[in-house]
Amino acid sequence: MNQSLLLQELQFKAVRSSGAGGQHVNKVSTKIELSFSVANSNALSDLEKERLFLKLGNRLTKAGTLLIQCDESRSQHKNKELAIKRFLTVLKAALKVSKKRKKTKPSRAAIEKRLKAKKKASQTKANRAKPSLD
Repeated sequence: MNQSLLLQELQFKAVRSSGAGGQHVNKVSTKIELSFSVANSNALSDLEKERLFLKLGNRLTKAGTLLIQCDESRSQHKNKELAIKRFLTVLKAALKVSKKRKKTKPSRAAIEKRLKAKKKASQTKANRAKPSLD
């Protein structure tokens, strides 16, 4: 993943923020929509693209575009920075390869400890019962 090439492939669009806010919201386009075409990217290898389609399948459009919106700040520049940060974190998380789990067997001491605890619990419950009249 070449970060500088990725940032060159990003497309930004400024739109009006939704919600209440009065005159300022109605006349200024501060919300940023970041779009990145995973399918047409030159910065990603085929293996990375495949991984992104698997991991981010629900976040991608049918055309294979990742959309990220940011309207946290009243500043367009700040929203652009936040959108880029969010984009990079999403991409890094999706491209991270998780370690393969190794099957392990519980130790003999752990097994004995569990069985001892079960016996103790069983004994405690047996002691709660009413004594028989025999």
